[in-house]
Amino acid sequence: MGVVRPWGRLSAHDLDFASADSAMGHTADLALGLALAQPSRRVVCLNGDGSMLMSLGTLATIVETRAQNLVLFVIGNGTYEITGNQSVPSAASVDFAAVARAIGFPRVHHFEDAHRYQAALDGILKEPGPTFVNVSVQPEHEGPISRSGFETAPYLQSSLYGWSRRFRRALAERSRRSQ
Repeated sequence: MGVVRPWGRLSAHDLDFASADSAMGHTADLALGLALAQPSRRVVCLNGDGSMLMSLGTLATIVETRAQNLVLFVIGNGTYEITGNQSVPSAASVDFAAVARAIGFPRVHHFEDAHRYQAALDGILKEPGPTFVNVSVQPEHEGPISRSGFETAPYLQSSLYGWSRRFRRALAERSRRSQ
């Protein structure tokens, strides 16, 4: 959840979505649902380490479904950044890449070096999934999300219900254009 505001500064695409409304721990679940519902589209999920720890069982479900269009990033900063940078229990001892390999992800990557990550990213995004990518970063201080005029990303200005309506319209429009 800590990446929801920074991503909004990078992209304002109609198909962007941030699961920030009381959904901590369910980002990968939602991404898997989208990947299964839209098998012809690449689904990229940016998940936090704290959020991933809350739903480790989702990793097994992703592997079982063989969602070839899903790339799951776990951004490891060791804190629950979105709620005030509280420490994630056992964050320093959990090796997410090893967990993903043990569960059976066919492609697993781990990066602690920004240059290596940047050099590999294009290739990773082209791999068939499911793909697991663990990226270690330093904690920031983004602060809690607010559904007010303060937020600039469109997906941070509406509820899940509002976003899902916008998302369906964007999918329908893209479908009409491709026919």
